[in-house]
Amino acid sequence: MLFRPAEKKDVSRLCEIYAPYVEKTAVTFADTPLTEADFLQRIASPYPILVCEENGKVLGYAYAGRLREKEAYRWAVELSIYVDGHFQGMGVGKGMMGRLLKLLKAQHFQSAFSCITLPNKKSLALHRPFGFKEVGLFENAGYKLGSWRSVIWLQLPLNPAKATPREPVPFQALDKATVENILK
Repeated sequence: MLFRPAEKKDVSRLCEIYAPYVEKTAVTFADTPLTEADFLQRIASPYPILVCEENGKVLGYAYAGRLREKEAYRWAVELSIYVDGHFQGMGVGKGMMGRLLKLLKAQHFQSAFSCITLPNKKSLALHRPFGFKEVGLFENAGYKLGSWRSVIWLQLPLNPAKATPREPVPFQALDKATVENILK
């Protein structure tokens, strides 16, 4: 498996991977699948978006985004990982998660958060070995596919909290050798 930053050529495949999660599950609370333009925006953002590829086929993707819009949240990120249903349980998510977390540390982010719709044993099993801890439960937070859904929030400290934190480094500004070493 090859792990690399997402590229423009990947956006159609990323849409294919995400659409079934929107249309057939409550994993995401979105009602409308993301478009190629949405993915192009994510690729251009200061946050990493990675893909796992094998034999030229993208099997899944993982990305980080700003937790909230107010300025004081700029050291916190929210993570999302989506794996093509045919390739789950093969280490794709684990491989992307480990690399994504290392990149976020290198960017000087302080905390990573994940919001998981319950029940979701697979996602919880992916997060727990990395040290994520439950920090909140929002009961009946969303209504999708005919049922009320609760979500659990998980948090992982990435870097020690300092009195004067370093500003986050945009993904595109990270040293290329550092990125290549992390993605090996």
